[in-house]
Amino acid sequence: MVSKRSTISQDLKNNNMWKVYKHNGQYIMGELISSHKSESAAIKKAEKKIKFKFTKKEKKKNEIRIWLDDEKHMPVGIIVHKLKGT
Repeated sequence: MVSKRSTISQDLKNNNMWKVYKHNGQYIMGELISSHKSESAAIKKAEKKIKFKFTKKEKKKNEIRIWLDDEKHMPVGIIVHKLKGT
């Protein structure tokens, strides 16, 4: 049986996690807040840590991005998920 800890570290190596980033004043992906196995968990964490009003989800060929914008539609964070096999 594989331990939970080794499974999580393997997911991080494969980039199969939803990663929540906060704008640090210079870069949108400036500060890594957390990593999650599901999109809903990542959004819940972003709601707690980042004050955003709008979201926009876009899918590229190898990743999914969810942009987090404030009330003036300025980006304050992003959630990134690399798709498997890329």
